[in-house]
Amino acid sequence: MKSIFTSAKKILIGVVHLKPLPGAPRFTGRLRDIIDFAVADARAYERGGAHAIFIENFGDVPFTKSNVAPETIAAMTAAGCAVRAAVNLPIGFNVLRNDAQAALALCAACGGSFIRVNVHSGAMLTDQGIIEGDAYHTLRYRERIAPGAEIFADVHVKHAVPLGDWSLEDAAHDTVDRGLADALIVSGVGTGQAADLGDVERVRNACPKAKLLLGSGVKVENVKSYLRFADGVIVGSSLKRGGKLSNPVDPKRVAALVKAMTL
Repeated sequence: MKSIFTSAKKILIGVVHLKPLPGAPRFTGRLRDIIDFAVADARAYERGGAHAIFIENFGDVPFTKSNVAPETIAAMTAAGCAVRAAVNLPIGFNVLRNDAQAALALCAACGGSFIRVNVHSGAMLTDQGIIEGDAYHTLRYRERIAPGAEIFADVHVKHAVPLGDWSLEDAAHDTVDRGLADALIVSGVGTGQAADLGDVERVRNACPKAKLLLGSGVKVENVKSYLRFADGVIVGSSLKRGGKLSNPVDPKRVAALVKAMTL
């Protein structure tokens, strides 16, 4: 499977935020509508010029810190296959809060190319409690089920704080060198919150050869600053109509961000 980083250009990965799925407290009872909404967002990203798409179960709050339920994987498979059939872009999966094996299984079932892992190595204190990375099992499961899928791993992930005196630089080193992540992700403190530019520079200096992505808070106004250090961006919130997270993706906003990335 070809890496999405094969070209020299900076990449934009648009996020398809799935509405609450079966089993989630806010599920409305109409999976077909959720899938249609996801497909429409994916097509909007493609029309706007995005280079890839992440699909995540964003609406399933509150999240579990362990494996998600079978009905979640089943619904995400249905949505993932529908998106895969609708667009020609590479797709990937983020199964919240930290189910890397489910994400890899979705890649195998839906033709996915990459996954996001919030805690791949080390341990973080989150709103779900303490989450520990499990790179050992994730890498071995990948070899069995989806050997071509790339692992994009967060460093000091959002909505969390590290346990102990674990510096950003040490976390980045461990995630790449010992966790064997294919790319690092740096985010702000929460969804839609911009990352500290100094933190991005610190990770870049600590791991100069690693692929580096921005994971939150990217918009037209700040993207060029981040791309001094990053290889690409993962964006959802600012690309919705009116910049409102719950709205559909606006292809004009996607196109504007792509243009800003290339100026």
